[in-house]
Amino acid sequence: RSPLENVPEFLNVNCPQCGAAARRETDTMDTFVDSSWYFYRYCDSTNDKAPFASQVANHWFPIDQYIGGVTHAILHLIYSRFWTKVMRDIGLVTTGEPAKNLFTQGMVLKDGTAMSKSKGNIVDPEEMVEKYGADTCRLFVLFAAPPERDMDWQESAVSGQRRFLERVYRFVTAHVDKASIAAGEPTPGDRRALRKLHQTVRKVTTDFDSRWHFNTSIAALMELVNELYEVRNDLTANSLPEVLEKLTLLLGPFAPYASQDLWDQLGRQGLVFRQPWPSYDDELAKEEQAEIPVQVNGKLRAKITVAFGTDAKELERLALAEPKVRAFTDGKQVVKIIVVPDKLINIVVK
Repeated sequence: RSPLENVPEFLNVNCPQCGAAARRETDTMDTFVDSSWYFYRYCDSTNDKAPFASQVANHWFPIDQYIGGVTHAILHLIYSRFWTKVMRDIGLVTTGEPAKNLFTQGMVLKDGTAMSKSKGNIVDPEEMVEKYGADTCRLFVLFAAPPERDMDWQESAVSGQRRFLERVYRFVTAHVDKASIAAGEPTPGDRRALRKLHQTVRKVTTDFDSRWHFNTSIAALMELVNELYEVRNDLTANSLPEVLEKLTLLLGPFAPYASQDLWDQLGRQGLVFRQPWPSYDDELAKEEQAEIPVQVNGKLRAKITVAFGTDAKELERLALAEPKVRAFTDGKQVVKIIVVPDKLINIVVK
């Protein structure tokens, strides 16, 4: 009930039209009024003298990051901005904006329509968790689309994330013992695994820091796991301890339960989400060879793999000798060849 119902002098009045006894309407405020300032109250929720103490709110505000759906933002955010400016004008707070940055997330669609309780087309997350596990459901939601775009709910795709988690689990548990066996010189498999590992740490770190594109982070983890399976028979203790530990830590934000289980099986102590974020080495992440696209009149016709730093003349020779390129250059006049070392070769022909 509205608190005004407890104020008899407000509630009980005479009707201005007929003079008979009447009751005033007590539901005088839209629910948006409450949601326009309650987050300030969170900062000082036990205060029984005021909505909140100004010095407490000024310590915490403005909020660093506001996240909401686009329809939510244009209603709740507009009201909250207005309310904040009013509170600033009367001296309750010092800032005129409740948040520094806005991020509007996409909607979840089912059969082309946004999920909504009112439409009755929602998927019960508890049922999905019971069927596939919480980590699988979390992976699916994060992988399905960039966070700013709408995503289509497809249960068939959820099982794909389950299979990925199982692959990670099998790989780590199968190599725990091998990671502690003494080894000699690093193998080619060790070098490939470490290179891909450090590339993945760099990729996920960059996505977290600048783009929030968790879907591409998960895709990078899938590529890493594919690479590890390709070289698994050539891995030794030269790479395995670092590979297993960093793979588990990288998976942690997306699948915390599975990651904690793996962390324990690796013999590590503590909670996985309290560990330092893994670091990467740009030198270890560097490819040994460059894969250079070869274009003919601007269209990709082949790719050649060469050592980094190969000079332009040698790149021209290799490009012209490539059979897939010759199919478009034989019998034609080569007007010029544009070479961007380690990056691109474009052959212009008449």
